[in-house]
Amino acid sequence: MNLKDEFIGIYKANIKREGAEEFLSWLEKTDFFTAPASTKYNCSCKEGLLKHSLNVYKVFMEKHFDESEDNLESVTICTLLHDLCKAQFYKTTTRNVKNELTGVWEQVPFYIVEDSFPYGHGEKSVFLIERFIRLKPSEAMAIRWHMGGFDDSAKAGGFSMSLAFDKYPICVKLHMSDLEATYLREKGTSEVRN
Repeated sequence: MNLKDEFIGIYKANIKREGAEEFLSWLEKTDFFTAPASTKYNCSCKEGLLKHSLNVYKVFMEKHFDESEDNLESVTICTLLHDLCKAQFYKTTTRNVKNELTGVWEQVPFYIVEDSFPYGHGEKSVFLIERFIRLKPSEAMAIRWHMGGFDDSAKAGGFSMSLAFDKYPICVKLHMSDLEATYLREKGTSEVRN
């Protein structure tokens, strides 16, 4: 099964909320299923965003899902869509790189950021999702703060992230799943930097 079919299968099996079908139709009109997850780090490759989203889902389900406290629909929404802000975010361009074997300079593709809607990271994902699907407060908080201490707002100080982590366990679980997917499971997945 290819990655897109895997994503859609999980999405349709677990997300039954009003607006879910319309959201998926809109998602297919974006580059979500082909976009990279970063410019040069984890999953900097075609379908990287899709691969990363599925990895976060798998880590959460394997390591953090607890039937007594977690809602499968909420977990699916948060894990599969936490980085929606990266759809329509990257542009492919080229740069010159010297071929080590031939000594000849060659043009190779790479990704750059072209953010046409600079609304922030987590908050942009929340905004885009809520155009179709109404999020629960715990879901909105988890997606908003999934970057943890890497989020620019968290670096500036304040207690909002800590309060969200304290109140909603799904916030902590999503952040930990994102970290493991990014730094352990996706190590070496960049086409630019290995």
